[in-house]
Amino acid sequence: MSRNKKRTPPPEKLGRNGRPVEKVKDFKGTVKKLLKLIAPFKFKFILIVFLAACSSLFAVIGPKILSQATNEVQFGVERMLAGTGSIDLERVAEILILLIILYLISASFSYMQSFIMSGVTTRLSFNLRNTIMQKINRIPLGFFHSQSQGDVLSRITNDVDTLENALTQCITQIATSVTTLIGVLTMMLITSPLMTLIIIITVPVSMVIVRNVVKLSQPHFRKQQKFLGAVNGHIEEMYGGHLVLKAFNGEKRAIEEFDELNVQLAENARKAEFLSGLMMPLMGFIGNLGYVVVCIVGAVMASGGTLLIGDIQAFIQYVRTFNQPINQLANISSQMQRMAAAAERVFEFLEVAEEDDSKATLKLSDVEIEGNITFDHVKFGYEGTDKIVINDFSAKVKSGQKIAIVGPTGAGKTTMVKLIMRFHELTDGRILIDGHDLTCFDRHDLRQEIAMVLQDTWLYSGTIMENIRYGKLDATDEDVIKAAKTAQVDHFVRTLPEGYQMMMNEETTNISQGQKQLLTIARAILADPKILILDEATSSVDTRTEILIQKAMDNLMKGRTSFIIAHRLSTIRNADLILCMNNGDIVEQGNHEELMALGGFYANLYNSQFEKTNA
Repeated sequence: MSRNKKRTPPPEKLGRNGRPVEKVKDFKGTVKKLLKLIAPFKFKFILIVFLAACSSLFAVIGPKILSQATNEVQFGVERMLAGTGSIDLERVAEILILLIILYLISASFSYMQSFIMSGVTTRLSFNLRNTIMQKINRIPLGFFHSQSQGDVLSRITNDVDTLENALTQCITQIATSVTTLIGVLTMMLITSPLMTLIIIITVPVSMVIVRNVVKLSQPHFRKQQKFLGAVNGHIEEMYGGHLVLKAFNGEKRAIEEFDELNVQLAENARKAEFLSGLMMPLMGFIGNLGYVVVCIVGAVMASGGTLLIGDIQAFIQYVRTFNQPINQLANISSQMQRMAAAAERVFEFLEVAEEDDSKATLKLSDVEIEGNITFDHVKFGYEGTDKIVINDFSAKVKSGQKIAIVGPTGAGKTTMVKLIMRFHELTDGRILIDGHDLTCFDRHDLRQEIAMVLQDTWLYSGTIMENIRYGKLDATDEDVIKAAKTAQVDHFVRTLPEGYQMMMNEETTNISQGQKQLLTIARAILADPKILILDEATSSVDTRTEILIQKAMDNLMKGRTSFIIAHRLSTIRNADLILCMNNGDIVEQGNHEELMALGGFYANLYNSQFEKTNA
């Protein structure tokens, strides 16, 4: 509902039944990219795996040591019954002390690996978020025209958090589970090969179950992450435009759209969690069957004297322990699905084509920029669409000229000045600055010489002084105040409770829209650019303030090439050149007197406003 955003699109193409059409997922490719991501921490991961393995190994030895204490008690009881001795309590105590020491060592290794793992995953998510934020600044603006802000934010927050949490659990549990599985299997074979064979038979059955459940649940995990991004996008959009939402009684429609997305999210989350949740009870059922069989066979062998009671006790413990790593591996599979779904979304974002400055051959510091700009048969259409916004735009602008661009809504006025800033790449033609193609300059370098004031103001949560200084970060407080005075800002700022140190709230609603517009103009004045772009910069101020700003702007624009987009034609009568645009073309150009004498497109626009004013 906000003015600069479109309705949140569904995260995937919907079929006739209203459900998302499934896409082929590159699970192996995502895992390979993930391995590259964690490659800088490979030595720490090796240490983590080693510590986890040691912790598991010492824990695995425990039941075998405990069995010796049980056997010692059994032998003591037999001696008591035979009247030849008693239980050797000192020997039992020694065994139990050794067992405690082993468990303490196991716990110490476990603590160390957890400590190192938390540091690695935290650093990994920190680096990943930094990479995403840097990526955002290198992505063309056209990408954000097709993405909701909420979905982009979801990739930075939810997906990275999911990746971090899943990675923490997976790495540790895989090392622990594999070591435990190997260790337990070895101890079981040493204790009783026959009973071990019985337990091993259950493993293929478990693996088949895990494979089938993973195959069924993976698509739902991916959809869950995508719909989560869509829900976040819708919430962000509705909250950002809540004033418009309430003004047009859009609450019901917003709730209906939210419910639609939320139902899809809940449905896919329920299916994903249900299917992944089936693994544990199914694995537990199979494990219990094996446990029952082992108890029966063990009892028979003990009665026959082929096994000691302590060995049976140890084996039963190993059976329980043997099932745990298998169950953990089943749980890890669901965690890996979440991790893969989140990682794939993050990698998709990181692989978006960036702005290309490879053709940059000049630096503004090596070129004397005067501000002569030439539009040479410029043609432009937004990427991914067939519609051409600018058909064939040609004009020559001399240094220091004040250029006004007028025309009806949708004529291409704002698009044209955005092309000067290289927010978009041309479809055809060239834009030259002092005879040099814009593509010869690095975007960041180029934009240092251009200041732009838009109709839609942007301020951030900070002091008024900081918001004005955003135009030139190394400016002194005196420079900021001087720019504020030029933009007619100083007076109203000094009437505020804390003056220039007053904090703007998150939504910047503690000052008026007109005051925000004045602050952005002060920011542009402070930047002291060679080229100035004003896109309806005075649209949100009153008539008296507009007159004052026009005087300040006249002083500011002296010696600078200035482009002014205006709908109120009375404000640009003194422009050196007026470009009249309609349907992406220049239909007339000249100064005010020349265009009025033609009695054409511009004269009709001007007279229509004049007539409305008189009326």
